[in-house]
Amino acid sequence: MTTRAVHPSDTTYATRPSAAPVMGTGRRIMRAVALAATLPYLGLKAAWLGGSRIGIPDGSVLLEPGLFFTVANAVTLVMDATVILIVLALTRPWGMRVPSWLLAIPVFAATGLLTPILTGFPGQMLVKALGMGADEAAGAAQEPFLDPWVFNVVYGGFTLQGLALAGLFVPYARERWGRRWQGVLGKRLPSSTGVVAGASAVTGTAVASVYLYWAFGGTAGLTAKQVAAYSAETGVVSAVHAMCALIAAAGALLLARGGERPVRGPLALTWIGSAAALSWGAWMLIAVLGPDPEGEQPSAMLHLAYAGQMITGILGALVLTRFLASRRTV
Repeated sequence: MTTRAVHPSDTTYATRPSAAPVMGTGRRIMRAVALAATLPYLGLKAAWLGGSRIGIPDGSVLLEPGLFFTVANAVTLVMDATVILIVLALTRPWGMRVPSWLLAIPVFAATGLLTPILTGFPGQMLVKALGMGADEAAGAAQEPFLDPWVFNVVYGGFTLQGLALAGLFVPYARERWGRRWQGVLGKRLPSSTGVVAGASAVTGTAVASVYLYWAFGGTAGLTAKQVAAYSAETGVVSAVHAMCALIAAAGALLLARGGERPVRGPLALTWIGSAAALSWGAWMLIAVLGPDPEGEQPSAMLHLAYAGQMITGILGALVLTRFLASRRTV
């Protein structure tokens, strides 16, 4: 009877079952920041589920009767609570024994949801600081949704979460799977993976083109409310989604092509870009399928743009998975 030798890069990390993350002062601070940053959002969601109207103005669609927003609040509360589990997994000894896929999936989703906020929210603040924020006409066109302070508190918390999670995940991944980050890309992936990467490039470019068109004031495919509410701030958001689709496609192509380029850059591009495209495409597609009190129907172009984001993200994730599988013996 023979025993299989476990390679140091094995995803089960069986060669170091008692290994624990090295916790210096910096990582302890980031852990505290990440945990504290979840509290405002969790508090608001819990209050709304309990019937409170804090931060919700009169006339907001959130006050409409129905099950949709109750379920949405419950789901998003659970999603933000999951951040607490991720933080603990990245900083506690038992986190090194969590199956790779069980940790990678929520971290991938968190990366995708938080990356556009990390880039878009500061961009919107800069636009406002430069005096290019929404004018009175655009502001008046927007339906009441939440009080302005809610966005600042929530998105400020998300920004801190994203920065802290990145600061915790990168060293954790280095300690657990570091050998897969070393060296160069190496040999080209199989041709079937190259086809997937090429498809990601096509869909990513198409999605980015649409979002850049909207970012600079294009109106085709948008609802009347979206057209009326356009400003430099909404343009920043569209530009960020375009950027995420493009970097997902670029990263997938680089991973599939291989070569002498260092691994880290293409790996980071594909992880971040595909996560953002998939997560936000799905999120916005769900949003437009929700109730609209005025009965305004989203256009086919909107549905296609969101679906295209999802497809770009899925294809990029497939290339990423295939690449990482090829590095098991690296």
